[in-house]
Amino acid sequence: MAFIRDILRMKKQLNRLGHIALIPHGTEPHLEDSKFVDTLGENLEYCIKHNIMKKNFDMVKESDAILVLNPRRNNIEGYIGVSVLMEMAIAHHLNRKIFILNEIPHYDKARWAQEVRIMRPMIINGNLNKIK
Repeated sequence: MAFIRDILRMKKQLNRLGHIALIPHGTEPHLEDSKFVDTLGENLEYCIKHNIMKKNFDMVKESDAILVLNPRRNNIEGYIGVSVLMEMAIAHHLNRKIFILNEIPHYDKARWAQEVRIMRPMIINGNLNKIK
């Protein structure tokens, strides 16, 4: 949710291209407070109270594909957070297409990049027209 503004912008662009784009559940507090993502105690309470993780997993199940937004964060180009990594695993398990907006780092820089590569996502390098 650190990239919520990017998520909303991307949703509009995907809709313009004819896709039905959904955004993750639990965006509201992140829109109201950009620091909410790092307020772990409050974030935890909100996610449990609203069953956010399950709702997002269910959304992956009902979708044909997922698009992972992965700009620079925590000094890592192509950053992917733990929650998104879990959603990617669900998508992979359910044979959904996985698109990643930007290149991911080498696994020497971020250990999780190995698992991402195993899922064989399509890295679109910012080109939304590659989403089919």
